[in-house]
Amino acid sequence: MRIGVLGAMPEEVSSITTLLTRPTPRHLGGREFIGGRLASHDICVVHSRIGKVAAAAAAVELIARLGVEQIVFVGVAGGLAPQICTGDIVVADRLAQHDLDASPLFPPLEIPLTGRTHLPTDPAIRACLRAAAERFLAEEGSVLTPHQAPSRPPRVHTGEVATGDQFIGNAAARDRVRALLPGALCVEMEGAAVAQVCDEYAVPCGVARLISDDADDHAAQHFSRSLEQAAGLCAAGIIRRYIEWL
Repeated sequence: MRIGVLGAMPEEVSSITTLLTRPTPRHLGGREFIGGRLASHDICVVHSRIGKVAAAAAAVELIARLGVEQIVFVGVAGGLAPQICTGDIVVADRLAQHDLDASPLFPPLEIPLTGRTHLPTDPAIRACLRAAAERFLAEEGSVLTPHQAPSRPPRVHTGEVATGDQFIGNAAARDRVRALLPGALCVEMEGAAVAQVCDEYAVPCGVARLISDDADDHAAQHFSRSLEQAAGLCAAGIIRRYIEWL
């Protein structure tokens, strides 16, 4: 199977490329796509850059020009729900764009002309990502210790993820997202765009996010620390186990 792996930041994907045998770069659309083998599968890894358009463009290249059969997005996100702590991992079961509003032509959050506000991830990919994340935490979860809540070890959650072209870094912005999507566990800037591209191309996808911050006034500082110290280790740890189990 040929699998596409995306991350918005170089820190999130560079550690994954070190897992590949015979890594081969290819430049498309202003991005470097690194192809290689992992376990018995062909893998193509790309740093998509930040935001919905950048992630969608990278996903289209993976599907239309590189022929991947599924896409997995890994990276960090801000926690929204009260049960989510920094250091936790969220595996998306569906995603929505909190900044999408074409009203009054369409209801707020609805993707125009589709009748939908949410896009699901693939159930099989989702289950495998969750198992990979749980195994990662059991075997290497100590790398997340500086970022987890002191009251408990990190956990894996499955649930709704909110996406938008905005870094949520203060309580007011966080509360606006919560009001729009009260079921969302975390907020990020790419996942729903990738899910929409995959839906339109009939390619299955999955999204796994390490919680780097609480989407509050300290989010930028905690995000930067998590990106530097834990994001790459977590992404590589999940992807390695995910691919091995396919």
